[in-house]
Formats: sequence, structure tokens, C-alpha cells
Amino acid sequence: MHPLSRNDSSKPWDFDELIDRSGTFSVKYDLRRMLFGTDDVLPLWVADMDFRTPPFIMDALRRRAEHEVMGYTVRSEAYHLALMDWVGRRHGWAVEKDWILFSPGVVPALSMLVMAFTRPGEKVIVQPPVYSPFFSVVKENGREVVDNPLCWDGECYRMDLDQLRRVIDPQTRMIFICNPHNPVGRAWGAEELRALAEVCLERGVLMVSDEIHCDLVLPGHRHVPLASLSEEIAARTITCMAPSKTFNLAGLATSHVIISDKGLRETFHQTLERVHVWLGNIFGAVAAEAAYTGGEDWLREMLDYVQGNIDFLADFLQNNIPQIRMIRPEATYMAWLDCRALGLDDAGLKDFFIKKARLGLNDGPSFGLGGSGFQRINLACPRSIVEEAAKRLKEGVNNI
Repeated sequence: MHPLSRNDSSKPWDFDELIDRSGTFSVKYDLRRMLFGTDDVLPLWVADMDFRTPPFIMDALRRRAEHEVMGYTVRSEAYHLALMDWVGRRHGWAVEKDWILFSPGVVPALSMLVMAFTRPGEKVIVQPPVYSPFFSVVKENGREVVDNPLCWDGECYRMDLDQLRRVIDPQTRMIFICNPHNPVGRAWGAEELRALAEVCLERGVLMVSDEIHCDLVLPGHRHVPLASLSEEIAARTITCMAPSKTFNLAGLATSHVIISDKGLRETFHQTLERVHVWLGNIFGAVAAEAAYTGGEDWLREMLDYVQGNIDFLADFLQNNIPQIRMIRPEATYMAWLDCRALGLDDAGLKDFFIKKARLGLNDGPSFGLGGSGFQRINLACPRSIVEEAAKRLKEGVNNI
């Protein structure tokens, strides 16, 4: 058993339990030496959870595995109904079955959307600091990234719509919207999204809304699907969702691309057929159906637990390391740490976290403009791990 492990068998699920993931080919744990130069870091970077995948999902996977034929399989009616019911119940968006297309992940979907709706040399807008694949899927497909940086007013990140209008030109075809936003943790409100959509509709820019974190909105906040705002907005919006972040299913390579406009949908479907990924993964479909059918209680308790981790770390930093400030997230299980008061340049800050604090986090500059002086930390882990990270961070700062 892990030396920090705590287990309370009276709970149906135990978020305090420590599970040794090393030696399982885990990206988070088994690539530490490659990414950080040492195994001696507590890995709190890549966005998957250190919680067990929920038992009702594992039970569904075991039942399917008992049928020992793993041939070509399509997604069932129950799968589609579960997704439609989940999105309608939790987010107030009535999705029709015909709108739902498959992708093996949101990042592959973004890449295929770039291929489907833009040509080499055309422009795609991103809103940094933002998830780094937003840049790579544009550049690697021979398109041009255009930055529309978020504004930080000292308390909250906001979209800069005046700057957005200025950067749109005749070559601008698409904008990637991170909703909720990773890494700054904003759960964008309806009026903010509506104002953004008005600019894009006026200028003919197709909106691609990455809503993979939509179910991870923290207590006191809510998710607004961009396409739910109006039929006019929906007709120029492509929405990407997945159960992977919500239920710790990233390894099952299953996501949904939701497109209400028939013309856009047919164009994307042609791209799916060209790259031959539309069938997907047997277990991904089974897991998604189980998650959307029985996941409500587990999700609520998990989000309450993560909120406790956020509160603990925010209070610890304020009371012990005021040089580091947490930008409190409204959504996701990541937190954006403002480390600029430490007075280190980006190379020095990265070196500090690895060598002095012995923490493996996401380096702020990888999120583009606005990331300098920041680090992203993953808090979907047992409380004892967050406590250990806080202890290491305090010791590191004391030794600068």
C-alpha cells in the first residue's frame, strides 16, 4: 500500500485512496524522466485523474469483456440516447441523434475540423493562454494561428472582443473556443458567449467550441453550450464533447462532435470517412453509455472533493506562500498559478518547480501568450497528494 494511502471502505467510492499508477504505461507517471529529467517529481500535470474510474463504468466494461468477440462494432441507440439525455438534463441543450458524429478524441476532432473547413495558409483564431494542442493542430496542418489573447483585470479573465474584430481578415476562417477554459478555469457566461458569437457571425468565422470540460463546472457555476444560445449561432457552431475528462476515460479514445447544420455535418462526415476513424472503440462506447446513464451522483461527489482540494491549496498559498496566487477556477480540475512575484524568469521558474519544489506541473509558456510566469496544476487527486505538493512547494520557496 502507498505510504500516504487512506481508505474508508464505508464509502461507495473513495477519493482519498492512493493508487500506484507507475508501471502501467501512464503518461503522467511513467514519462516523468523524459519530460522533467527526473523521476523525483510529484506529477500533477497531464489532465487525467488519479481517482479510480467509477465502478459502474468498470462493471459495464467487464460485462462487455465477457463476450469474447471484439469485432467491428457500431454505437448503439442506447449510447446516443444516453448522451442526448445527459446533455439535455445537465446543460439544457436539446441535441438530436443525427447531429452526433464520432471522433477518437477532441484533439483529433480539432485537427480534422481544420482539414475539413480551412485550406493551407488560411487562419484560425485561438484565445491564449490556452490548451497547447490548439496551436499545434493548426500549425501542423499548414494553417496560420492568430492570437486573440484573453484579458486579465487582476481578478478575472475576459475575452477581448475589440481585439478580435481587429485580427479578423478575409483569410480568417475559424475560431477555437475553450468552453470552459483550460487553463484559466473560466466557465463562460451566456452573455459573454453571445457577444463573441455576434462578432463571429458578423464576420463569417466558423466557431469550434471545445467543451470537453463542460461537466466539470464547480459548485456555484454552470456550463452554457455555445450552440444552445440560438439556432443562428448553432448553425455556425461545431461542438466537441467527451466523457474522458469527466469520468477518467481518456485511454478509451471516445468523443462526440455535435453539428446541427446539415451542410457542416456532411462536410465533416466526409473527412471522417477519408481518415477512416468513424467506427471507434468498443469499450469507449460502452463506458460512455454507462457514464451518461449512471454518473450523476459520482460526478457530484467528485466535484465537491476537487473543490475541497482547490480550497485547501488556495488557503495554503495565501497563508504560507503569498508570492504564488491561485486563479480560482470556475470549472475544470486544474488551477492556474500566478508565480510572477517569485521574480524568476520562465527558465528559472521551470527549474525551481522541478529541482527545488520537486513538482511536475505544466509550464505556463506552453499555453501561449499570457502564460509567462504561470504554472498549471492538476488537482484531481487524493487530498494527501495536494498536501504533499503544498509542503514541497513551501520548502522550495524557502530555499530560493
